[in-house]
Amino acid sequence: MSSVPDTEPFDVVVLGEILVEISTEQAFGHGVPAEMGISGDALNVAAAAAGAGARVGLAAVLTDDELGAAITERVRELGVSTDLLRYRRGQQGVYLVHGDPDGQREFSYARSGSVGSTLGPEDLDDDVLRSAGAVVASGIACAISDTARDAVHTAARLATRFVYDPNYRPRLTSADTAAEVLTDLAEHCFLITPSFPGETEALLGVATAEQAATKLLAAGCDTVAVTCGAEGVHLQDASGSTWLDAVPAPAVVDQTGAGDALVGTLTARLVLGDSLEDAAAFAAAAASLVVGGKGGTGFVPTFEQTRAHADSHAGGRSTSNG
Repeated sequence: MSSVPDTEPFDVVVLGEILVEISTEQAFGHGVPAEMGISGDALNVAAAAAGAGARVGLAAVLTDDELGAAITERVRELGVSTDLLRYRRGQQGVYLVHGDPDGQREFSYARSGSVGSTLGPEDLDDDVLRSAGAVVASGIACAISDTARDAVHTAARLATRFVYDPNYRPRLTSADTAAEVLTDLAEHCFLITPSFPGETEALLGVATAEQAATKLLAAGCDTVAVTCGAEGVHLQDASGSTWLDAVPAPAVVDQTGAGDALVGTLTARLVLGDSLEDAAAFAAAAASLVVGGKGGTGFVPTFEQTRAHADSHAGGRSTSNG
């Protein structure tokens, strides 16, 4: 497709699958009370980018029924444009999540053959992708179907700045396949955000965050942000590397969406002109705030909240020149 809407370009475009989230505070079982939400990594990233001040579009496929309409309304409530959403008959993807008081989670998915997995290159607007400040996709989108993977590859070729979160899920794909996709996309990437040690070991076969970043830069990526859980983030580009300590979370209710918040905020702030270190500091702060909400989009901080939280924990950076 190639039709330009009569609007200014998006700062960030995210593509992927939106999921219905059914969460419980008890272990899964008959009669257990549950709460419905709307989530999925693509929506979580888009919501975080919008909260960080970016103009955001979300390219995804929803059911053409009342549920699809309800999801669309939630996307709009989160400050994300619905202009890029597509609708067709099918089954909406769903996941169940049980969270314990420490924020740890147990998941069960019902997404095989979902309408979201039918996303393909024909659902994308080429000119929108070319004009966006950045386009974001993940390994989940690449794993849910061949057509969705083709859509990601199309976006990577068209985008001025393409951001890729490997988001490796063993339930969806093999490590070998995920590693191959990562290698194929690296040369098109402005930014890659692998997690250490799980993804860096499984997909890159390296023992340290620095080795992972160096390997991805050699493969053609411009910038790498290796997320190291509660420890912090290793940043690296051609000019050198920087370590940022993690920002302590004021409260931990549910860890769903923390990594997505980091990716969305980091991308948005880079597009809006922040330096890599400042953008990453804001991203780390946003990630530590979202765990205080329930569900992937239960709490999306404003940029004012994120900035204040980042400023209150400034420091913890170390830099080396390449």
